[in-house]
Formats: sequence, structure tokens, C-alpha cells
Amino acid sequence: MKSLITNINKLFESRIRLGAMSILVVNDKVDFNTLKKLLEVTDGNLASHLKALEKNELITVHKLFIGRKPKTNYMITKKGKNAFKEHLNALEHLIKSQKG
Repeated sequence: MKSLITNINKLFESRIRLGAMSILVVNDKVDFNTLKKLLEVTDGNLASHLKALEKNELITVHKLFIGRKPKTNYMITKKGKNAFKEHLNALEHLIKSQKG
């Protein structure tokens, strides 16, 4: 019997990473402060979760300065879109398999 949790991505088990990916999949780019506000998390907490997504090449980071103020934007990668889509499909499959 095939496992019902095939393709569930452990990277998305965190509410913060799941939320960040959900936001990034529907937006071209989102800055750090917007993500922080939408996810209602601290700077350090968000930064560590975004670093995990970046390390796994699911998002890219673009840092720039506006005047003297730094601004960090995040964008989802093609790999990230595919991984997130697979995760959502796996969840949908799991839910459908429980109906009956």
C-alpha cells in the first residue's frame, strides 16, 4: 500500500514557511517587512525561516538600498513553485483519501 503522505514536504510543516510560500506564490516579490506583518512574527524568527527556504533554493533574496535604508525583497523560484504545488497536491490527495 502506497503511503498517504508521499510528497508532503517537511519544509512546509512550519506555519511560517507555509505562510511565506503562500504569499510568495501569488506575488512577484514581497519585502521583509510586509512578510513580517502578514505572518505576525519577529524579525529573527522570520529571518531563520526564510534562510531555510533560500538554502533549499525555493526562494531568492534581493537586497538593495533606498537612500540609506536597506530593503530586502523575496521571490519564489521555479523550484519553489514546483515544490509548493507538489505539497498542495499531496495535501489534497491526503484529504480526498480520508473522505469515504
